[in-house]
Amino acid sequence: MSETAIHVDNLGKLYRLGAADQHDTLRDSMLHTLAFPKRILSKLKGQRSEIKRDEWLWALRNISFEVARGEIVGIIGRNGAGKSTLLKILSRITTPTEGQAQIKGRVGSLLEVGTGFHPELSGRENIFLNGAILGMRKVEIARKFDEIVAFSEVEKFLDTPIKHYSSGMYMRLAFAVAAHLETEVLIVDEVLAVGDAEFQRKCLGKMEDVSRSGRTVLFVSHSMPAIQRLCRRGILLNKGSVELDAPVSPVIERYLALHAETEYRAVANPSEPTITSASAEWSETAGQVLLRVVFESPFPFAPNLGVVLSDPVGTPVFGTNPKIDPPGVDAPTMSRGTITLAISTRELRSDTYNLSLWLGDHYHDFCVVENALSVQVNGGVRDPNHPARAQIGSTRLTVQWAYDQGVLS
Repeated sequence: MSETAIHVDNLGKLYRLGAADQHDTLRDSMLHTLAFPKRILSKLKGQRSEIKRDEWLWALRNISFEVARGEIVGIIGRNGAGKSTLLKILSRITTPTEGQAQIKGRVGSLLEVGTGFHPELSGRENIFLNGAILGMRKVEIARKFDEIVAFSEVEKFLDTPIKHYSSGMYMRLAFAVAAHLETEVLIVDEVLAVGDAEFQRKCLGKMEDVSRSGRTVLFVSHSMPAIQRLCRRGILLNKGSVELDAPVSPVIERYLALHAETEYRAVANPSEPTITSASAEWSETAGQVLLRVVFESPFPFAPNLGVVLSDPVGTPVFGTNPKIDPPGVDAPTMSRGTITLAISTRELRSDTYNLSLWLGDHYHDFCVVENALSVQVNGGVRDPNHPARAQIGSTRLTVQWAYDQGVLS
């Protein structure tokens, strides 16, 4: 039986919204103290406090799971699902309201860019500072020092105060320190978005190496391809609770299905063109996805619509817009209307596809809605011999366009 590295039992975290006297960290207490004179002055001036003292929020509730030593587990969920709160509790940055979390060994955390770094100290000094915070002896840090510097690629600036570093340099050094110092558990929260593509690949490879060495990794990311590549197991958080704890592929599919609908609605933006509603349905008889997009604009324009279909792990398989697929008819100038696309699915395999939408004109981007819709396709087999040409994604599909001035009822 594998040794348990992380044991979480009935964990919960309750926040009091607007509460002025609750502080989880030393930093929170210091900021509260500094703000105290300003609050007193406001009261002397007769200003009323806007704090509502009877509002509470469970950021986490009834969270229980175990992680074995050497596992890489992906934690996914929408913003506000409780991911960061969970990792802060596991990193001992904040305390739970109820339940407990037990971790065996030292924990290296990278919850945001430069966590635990002192801006006035140099890169060299911060490497040793972070190691000391983790409870490592100076000789242990020195043994890993050259590897950290080589990975971070900041050797020329090693003796420069890190307040002068770019965000990319900050990120590379912070990740290098967290990944190379000898902690038993590595916790990484959506930090790879800061680096470039090459650095992201380098980080993912390093986390794979970390796991193979017997260390445990908890990885939070909104990048489903990264989660798919790195993790065999996933935990989906939804509204502060565990929605699903299972092998990573069904967890990703559940995440995408949970937050992408067949109907999309939004309030019109009074200052620029907006997609106000959209719908998508698959017709087995026609072998097509029928997409209807309704828009409104404060001024007349010739609308361009862009569409990208992605598979359940977020990889684009097809995309179109009038520049790639000329509609055959010019878009009429209008201030409200419906754009209809009939997208052939004969080369798509059976799966659930997510649709992201873009609305603009020939020169401007007005509205982008990521993963606005999802549609289930029971299609055929992808044709590997489709003609090579400029396209988005790996699949070439035929599209029919139609424009209608006015909104479909």
